Amino acid sequence: MENNRNFVAINYIDCEAEYKERFESLFASRAHAIDTMTGFIDMQVLKPQTDDGKYLIVSFWDTEEAFKDWTKSPQFIEGHKRGFEDIAIAKKEGKTPPMKSDFKTYKVISR
Repeated sequence: MENNRNFVAINYIDCEAEYKERFESLFASRAHAIDTMTGFIDMQVLKPQTDDGKYLIVSFWDTEEAFKDWTKSPQFIEGHKRGFEDIAIAKKEGKTPPMKSDFKTYKVISR
């Protein structure tokens, strides 16, 4: 069966300067929880070329429903646990969260 990459989710991550190394290490040692999800095709993590740029986490899915299932799954929590913990610690200490994220989703109309 051919993977059509019909649906794409992009997570735009804005990291504080001192958190960038930690953020990259989280992906280098990631849980691969997303890899087991039905409908998941591939993921790319893009590092900005400029200091003020955002990291992009681009995931490819068979369908929007498959992506939504991922965001509601225990695997989603497992895959994001360490980053969520870092944010919670910063908030508890009254600090600015080390990263902010913004999801946007897209329907592929041409390849």
